[in-house]
Amino acid sequence: MAKKRFIAGAVCPQCSEQDTLRWWQENEIERVECVACDYTDRRVPKSVDESEQLSPQTKEQVIGIFKPE
Repeated sequence: MAKKRFIAGAVCPQCSEQDTLRWWQENEIERVECVACDYTDRRVPKSVDESEQLSPQTKEQVIGIFKPE
């Protein structure tokens, strides 16, 4: 089972709650789910600039993505 991580500063597109989205990767597919409203999304990995899950303020503060391997 993959380790799930919360996305700091992210806003759920369904319930608009902040800091409720968690992310993990399964079989080269990124998965996101909201712990407040059960929103889920799956996608092929993409860059932070293209992400719809991060608020504009968070995107400005992101320096890079930490990917432990």
